[in-house]
Amino acid sequence: MGTLRPLIALLALAVALPGCQGAGAQVLTHLSVPAPPAVGGEQQRLWVALAPHLGASPLVLQADQSPLRLRDGAGLQWQGQRLSLRWRLQQRPQPLEIRRTVLGPFSSFESAEQAALAWRAQGVEAVVAHPSDWEVWAPATASAPKGYSARLEQKTSADERRLQVSTPSGWKDLQEPVTLEAPGGLRWDGGVFAGPFRLQSDAYGSWTLVEQVPLERYLLGVVPHEIGAGSPAAALAAQAVLARTWALGNQHRFAVDGYHLCADTQCQVYRDPRQAGAAVRQAITATSGQVLSWQGKPIHAVYHASNGGVSADEDEAWRLPELAYLEPRLDHPARPLAALKLPLDQRQEVETLLAQGGFYGSAHPYFRWQRQLTQEALRKALGSRASALGTPIQPVVLERGPSGRVVRLALRGPSGQVVLERDAIRRSLRQLPSTLFVIDPLSDGGWRFRGGGFGHGAGLSQAGAIDLASRGWSVRQILDHYYPGAALLKLDRLPVGEASGEGS
Repeated sequence: MGTLRPLIALLALAVALPGCQGAGAQVLTHLSVPAPPAVGGEQQRLWVALAPHLGASPLVLQADQSPLRLRDGAGLQWQGQRLSLRWRLQQRPQPLEIRRTVLGPFSSFESAEQAALAWRAQGVEAVVAHPSDWEVWAPATASAPKGYSARLEQKTSADERRLQVSTPSGWKDLQEPVTLEAPGGLRWDGGVFAGPFRLQSDAYGSWTLVEQVPLERYLLGVVPHEIGAGSPAAALAAQAVLARTWALGNQHRFAVDGYHLCADTQCQVYRDPRQAGAAVRQAITATSGQVLSWQGKPIHAVYHASNGGVSADEDEAWRLPELAYLEPRLDHPARPLAALKLPLDQRQEVETLLAQGGFYGSAHPYFRWQRQLTQEALRKALGSRASALGTPIQPVVLERGPSGRVVRLALRGPSGQVVLERDAIRRSLRQLPSTLFVIDPLSDGGWRFRGGGFGHGAGLSQAGAIDLASRGWSVRQILDHYYPGAALLKLDRLPVGEASGEGS
């Protein structure tokens, strides 16, 4: 199994380029941001972005109880129940020339990181960024790695956003780092967060509100929102182990912006930890410090809502190196199913799967589903690419993976076709809950997609885990079922800052 260790470039890459605009201007691939501290060992605090890309509008921070306490890098201190902040544009002493070669956009961080790894294998310093979509940046002199197309981006950054706080004597400039203590909690996004917090600039010239949250407290804000607080105890415990493992293995995800993780579906959904109930707290306590590992490193701990009756190979969702613990398998009791055997790489075999019953997690509302996509919906999904295809557009399955999931789908017209691969299929056709489907034509020119499952299908099926837990399975049995060969390991036995190593 491949174990590529991602090497994240944490500083802007300066390059000397002839003919750049602005005499004496420094040329960078992006704005430099200090790296967050690695998580592991005694340092078990995640830097989580509660609000990225700030700076266009004023920001008001509200204390829940006792006053907020703000401090900046120059020693300025201010406190209050309510802090009013804003940004002003200030001219840089010297303009910066931003020039870079860009790959993307990509449908996921996983796909972007594989592109970055391909570049790094050629000795190119490449970083994964998320200005709006996932991209990979390298110096402007770099050529695209094989199989990728690139574009050159260049702009001049003459101004920077300076953070200010409102005081009785007027607005005061703040110097980074800007830290915020909230002894009684900070009200944010309908909840209350304990902090401490940072306000810091990012690689794009905007700012981020970051919470420095202890790992176990972070899980209180993740587990109930990922699997549901009412899930059986063993399912909650399995989710706690996976959420902890995923966070550690993905702590490099936003390194270019100076924090570890986001708080939305690009990472794990993170909300007010104080709202976690007793069952969630017990699940986290019962698995305290436990991570799922492979060869001494956190696994690529992916999970999803429902697998539709069959787990996916990791390569059906993302172009990743082989991971021995993420293999396709039918998710049913240990008995043979008539006329059903892996691989399910033909339409008729997927039809047979969709007609079968008796799978774990079959109570999920998206275990079986249908969607009808009109010609208008297909053209809208393709955007500007649709005009070159002509009308009508026909979806054609080009390739299935071993679990029956579509890994290459052509949207074909009289004048050409667009081929979508792996995670780009659902990113473009957002109405589809999964890529486990068959397609039938409709009389009005549209197409019916009949499928199963919700999500990418790799790793733990949350619906399956809930079902297994209700049948009396233990947390260890559930994890062994969905990640065969992976081992439970205490966090303090892992190398500090160790990522999963498989392109996570």
